[in-house]
Amino acid sequence: MDTSAGRVELTCAGAGRPRVVMVPGTGANAAAALPWLRVLSRRWATTVIDLPGQPGLSDPRRPRRARLAWYGQVVDEVLAAIDADGVVLLGNSLGAAVALAAGSPRIAARALVSPAGFIRLSVDPALALASAAWLLRPTSEHTLRMLRLFVAPGTAPPEIDVEWMALVAACCRTTLAPPPLPADLLARRAAVPCVVGVGVGEHDRFLPPRRLAPVVRRTMGLDVRVLAGLGHLTTPVHLDAVVSLVSQVAEPPGR
Repeated sequence: MDTSAGRVELTCAGAGRPRVVMVPGTGANAAAALPWLRVLSRRWATTVIDLPGQPGLSDPRRPRRARLAWYGQVVDEVLAAIDADGVVLLGNSLGAAVALAAGSPRIAARALVSPAGFIRLSVDPALALASAAWLLRPTSEHTLRMLRLFVAPGTAPPEIDVEWMALVAACCRTTLAPPPLPADLLARRAAVPCVVGVGVGEHDRFLPPRRLAPVVRRTMGLDVRVLAGLGHLTTPVHLDAVVSLVSQVAEPPGR
């Protein structure tokens, strides 16, 4: 479809209400999120947005300023174009910050996984060194070394993610981590009737639960759901937790 930001590619599967619209994170798209789409579409009609300016099939241009507001407008236009009401907006990492920036009245709930937009991402020396090596020489070895820091200690990232992220560094210019959103905007997003659920991995080095949880509580009055065994990268073995989080906001008690 066409938007004010250029052409945007949507990938859809499944049936059932409510419709889940997923916004992937930095360097991701519908192709990289196929495991998410397969699992979610078993229960709900699911649409994945390839964000403009990220690797994928949408327009390659990026905004020079106000990036989150720009992305939020894109999502609002997509929801209007597909004429979807009562949408559950599912955001991962950068996609979670975009889901918070989007203000369409068509959004009934937000499910946020490993969410940017609340705090500045933590980058410890090991992450900084591994990321620099990945960007300078995006070999499979350097990519694997970096992605090992995105998953729980002692586990290996999926081979397909290693292959994909090596391609991203070799062929694209990655974007910087998004800044925190204004506190007044976060407070508005927590207002009824929109339901919000936030989940973060217990081993997330970018968004440690001990740093994230107090800010989410202060700005939105919400408890963070800490997902056992998960780092910043959500692997297929952890997607049941994502489905549970979506169910929590899509079918909250009392509705």
